[in-house]
Amino acid sequence: MVADALIVVGGYLVGSIPFGPVLVGLFKGEDIRAQGSGNIGASNVWRVYGKSLGIPVALLDVAKGFVPALAGLLAGGEWVGVLAGAAAMLGHARPVWLRFSKGGKMVATAGGVSFALAPVPAALCLAIWAVVFVLFRYASLASLLTAVALPVLCLVLGEPWPTVLFASAAFLAVVLLHRQNIRRLLDGTEPRFSRRRASTTV
Repeated sequence: MVADALIVVGGYLVGSIPFGPVLVGLFKGEDIRAQGSGNIGASNVWRVYGKSLGIPVALLDVAKGFVPALAGLLAGGEWVGVLAGAAAMLGHARPVWLRFSKGGKMVATAGGVSFALAPVPAALCLAIWAVVFVLFRYASLASLLTAVALPVLCLVLGEPWPTVLFASAAFLAVVLLHRQNIRRLLDGTEPRFSRRRASTTV
């Protein structure tokens, strides 16, 4: 029980590592929170600085969800994996290392957790994200549709019910954190993805 709790706490601490600000600060000497949308996640990093920093941040944000969830799954079973993964997502959204200030929107970290808990649904969701993004060039729309698909795929493919509950909670969290993007999508004002530094939406 103590070991399980430590894994969950460790998940939060790992999830709190702000790879966007760390890599941007290290290689560009700037604060990503003062650039583009101000978000610390991979989408904003890629939009502002391109794929040379966007891809590493995305992979690290995925890893910080995958590693705690897999560790919890192997050490304590499905529930510990779910709780450790959820803790990593919470850390990404409200990182202790940034004094609980606004973090990322959890999409990449949720993807990492999903790959640990339900690799087949996660792989299908990755394909959905890629197709929607290529067709429409809206990272937010791709993320939202992927979030909708995850619990459905987990349920249809017979994943354990703790994982289905996690996927459902992740869907709600992603929608909540993207509520401004949803408004802009409905209004037709959501900017399409680009590498230009001029993006100022939040």
